[in-house]
Amino acid sequence: MNIKAIIIDDEPLAIKVIETHLQEFKNFEVIATFNNPIAALETLKQETIDVIFLDINMSKMNGLEFLKTVDVQPNVVITTAYREYALESFDLDVLDYLVKPIPFTRFLKAINKITQKVQLQRGASKPEEETINEGFIFLKVEKKLVKIKYDTILYIESLKDYIKVFTTTGDYMVHKSLTSITEELPKENFLRIHRSFTIAMDKVNSIEGNLIEIASKRVPIGRKYVANTKKTILNQE
Repeated sequence: MNIKAIIIDDEPLAIKVIETHLQEFKNFEVIATFNNPIAALETLKQETIDVIFLDINMSKMNGLEFLKTVDVQPNVVITTAYREYALESFDLDVLDYLVKPIPFTRFLKAINKITQKVQLQRGASKPEEETINEGFIFLKVEKKLVKIKYDTILYIESLKDYIKVFTTTGDYMVHKSLTSITEELPKENFLRIHRSFTIAMDKVNSIEGNLIEIASKRVPIGRKYVANTKKTILNQE
């Protein structure tokens, strides 16, 4: 899945940083970069753009004012040195808000959010199973970005400051919290059942008491998660 992006920022160095980050993701294509929002209008009319990386404080036009003038608005990720515009930005339905300097780990989270949103937008007319099979997430494993398809994930275990992602093709240790990755995964497919475990619901083989079996592994259901787990997986109240 190819995702088309444009970058709007009046600082050349800021544009370069985002371009460099995006080079790590082969499915992202930077269509154009602009040092002011007005110059981007023609491209937005002519091209189908999936995401705009947009600065706010620019000399010729404020980024948020620009958003209010755009009729057909792609997904927008704000990139700014100022935190105080966050509330106003989210009132304009921006997808994410990144504060400069942008750490790569935080940028990666935005990339996964963009990918999931575009997948949902493009898959709205497709059967649900087909959309799930096409989905994926990028995770930083050691020094490498690894693309992991949703339909290969079995379950995820929290190990203090790390998580271990168990898949049908291998296991991956990632410096990330279980809460963070659970929020990034599609809620219709993944469920947190314990403070230390999130599972892929379609990979459940059996449930016995407070244990769920996935690929010969028994995963515990935490006490405070029991009711929601049964309601979600077994459709029981």
